[in-house]
Amino acid sequence: MTETVLRGRLLTFHRAPADGNDESAYTYHEDGALLIRDGMIAKRGTFAEITRAAPDAPVTDHRPKLMMAGFIDTHIHFPQVQVIASWGAQLLDWLNTYTFPEETRFADRGHADRMAAAFFDQLIAHGTTTAVAFCSVHRASVDAFFAEAARRDMAMLGGKVLMDRNAPEALLDTPQSGYDDTTALIGEWHARGRSRYVISPRFAITSTPEQMQMAQVLARENPDCHIQTHLSENHDEIAYTASLYPQARDYLDVYESHGLLRANTLLGHAIHLKPREVDALAATGAHPVFCPTSNLFLGSGLFDRARLERRGIRSGIASDVGAGTSYSMLQTLSEGYKVLQLQGQALHPLQAFDWATRGNAAVLGMEDRIGTLDEGTHADVVVLDSNATEAMALRMDRCQSLAEELFVLQIMGDDRAIDEVYVNGRACKHRDREACAGRRIAVA
Repeated sequence: MTETVLRGRLLTFHRAPADGNDESAYTYHEDGALLIRDGMIAKRGTFAEITRAAPDAPVTDHRPKLMMAGFIDTHIHFPQVQVIASWGAQLLDWLNTYTFPEETRFADRGHADRMAAAFFDQLIAHGTTTAVAFCSVHRASVDAFFAEAARRDMAMLGGKVLMDRNAPEALLDTPQSGYDDTTALIGEWHARGRSRYVISPRFAITSTPEQMQMAQVLARENPDCHIQTHLSENHDEIAYTASLYPQARDYLDVYESHGLLRANTLLGHAIHLKPREVDALAATGAHPVFCPTSNLFLGSGLFDRARLERRGIRSGIASDVGAGTSYSMLQTLSEGYKVLQLQGQALHPLQAFDWATRGNAAVLGMEDRIGTLDEGTHADVVVLDSNATEAMALRMDRCQSLAEELFVLQIMGDDRAIDEVYVNGRACKHRDREACAGRRIAVA
């Protein structure tokens, strides 16, 4: 048994704050600490309380920096690490011009391994300790993704995309091969360590009805696997989907009619929803995922969070790299704030940081394991430095509250504001990064 103590200012959320005055929604200690035992949070409290409980445990002192649960990204594309910041197209053109050619490279396991090491390095550098990822159509990409997650002992979710039409030949499977590969990958990786498999029909445009039927079988056979896909991101996408599925009542009905809507379904974007689609989301408990930087980058539209909240629909928030323009959940929250501002919807910084931690964990149904600093959860912790840059320090000189500090981090922060990251109690961003990553693989 190993015990260590992390000391610093401590913030964790218990539920979504109703507003900026909702102090009962979170716990904050000016001089707080976590007792970590074998990778788990054994006790949380003030530093005085923790030292009384474990007087001999070594202490890492992060004061005056702020300790929170590690960030959770609920929608990201692993094979798109080298097409982020590709210029000038909307969704369908962007996929055909940049994304699909890039994803063909992931048939090669050596390339997939190199990219997995780089991808996980970026997540850690930006304070993300859990992500839900689309891999490519190739089994090699999924094996590389989960092998790297296992080396780092990270709670990661992902899966091979199912796609049997409207893409280059090198990216197509078949309904049967997609089913067979997914079944084998679930057997290999699902619930192995901290990994969770996600059944991943890419979106309606790249799957025939026959493949959707196979996805329905996979979903029925694996009820504890999450499901992820894309929904109503772009007007041309919606029109194309309608032409491919003329019998569907709307875009969401393509998934609904194939049994793919349930409480562990994640639907990226969900911008242009019809009233019936909102009704179906409310009825099934499926979760839209807000991807603000990619929605702005591709000119897709504005996510209407308030409309969904009024129906009790709980949404995730995510980077959507590589159409998303930053791995940073801080930058994701910054752009999310602006998207909601354009619609007269307020996002208080306390609500924002809850969303990227406990809130996203709740969307995944994993808040008992990640997303908080509660006792009995994994010690996935991010240490935030609100004075990381000269501009931030200049602004912080006038900050007078925790909420103001969080807003500085949200609007001005990026990877420089991530002072340290702990995964299962192990420091990963700096001094112990080599041990966390295992064997390093240079990017070619």
